[in-house]
Amino acid sequence: MPTVDEPQLLTLDRWIFRQRLSRTTPGRVLLLLHGWTGDENSMWIFARKVPAEYTLLAPRAPLADQNGGYSWREMTDGQWGFPSIEDLQPAADSLLAFMESWQASMSLAPEPFSVMGFSQGAAVAYVLALSHPDRVRRLAVLSGFLPSGAETVLKSRPLAGKPVFVAHGLKDDRIPVERARKSVVLLQASGARVTYCEAEVGHKVSKECVQGMEYFFASII
Repeated sequence: MPTVDEPQLLTLDRWIFRQRLSRTTPGRVLLLLHGWTGDENSMWIFARKVPAEYTLLAPRAPLADQNGGYSWREMTDGQWGFPSIEDLQPAADSLLAFMESWQASMSLAPEPFSVMGFSQGAAVAYVLALSHPDRVRRLAVLSGFLPSGAETVLKSRPLAGKPVFVAHGLKDDRIPVERARKSVVLLQASGARVTYCEAEVGHKVSKECVQGMEYFFASII
C-alpha cells in the first residue's frame, strides 16, 4: 500500500492525479487542488500533515498554461486573481464528476469528501463547496479568495454549519490579506464554522498555519 512518501501517479477519465490510500477502510477522502501553474505534485508538500486516515487525491488541472504548469481556467491579460463563480464553475463541476468516477472505480458509495486548495485552487474549492455543499464535508482554503458572485450565493447559507479553515499571509502581494479577511466575515455571516490563521508571510502557508491545518483535519478523526 502506498505511504505518504510513495504516492501513486494514476490516470482516470483523462485526469492525471496522485493518490495516497488511507490506512483504514473506507477512510476519509481529501481532494487537493493546486494553484495557478501548479500540477499534481504541488500540494504534496502538505501530505505529511494530513492524518493517515485520509485518502489523498491531487489532480492536475486540465488546462496547460503558457507560463508553464496548469490552470483551472483560461487565463487572459489583466484577469489574474479576479475570476467569477461562473469562470470557475466548469472546473468545479468537472472535479465533482472526477470524484464520482473515482469513488465508483474504488467501489465506494458517493460519500461527501473534504477539499483543500491553494490560491487559484482555493477559489475552485470555494466554488465546489458553494455549488455542491452536500458533497463537501469540510473545506480548507490556503492563500485563496472568494470569487466574485460568492457573496450573493452565501446569502442562501449553503455553508451553514460547514467547517472551514482559512490561512493567509499578511505580506501576500498576489492576493491581499484584506480579501481573506472579507471572506471570513462573509463565511461567518453565512453560518460557516470558520477557523482563521494569519501570519507574517507572503503568498505561502506559514509553519503556524500548517500546524493549524493539521489540527483542523485531525480533530474529526
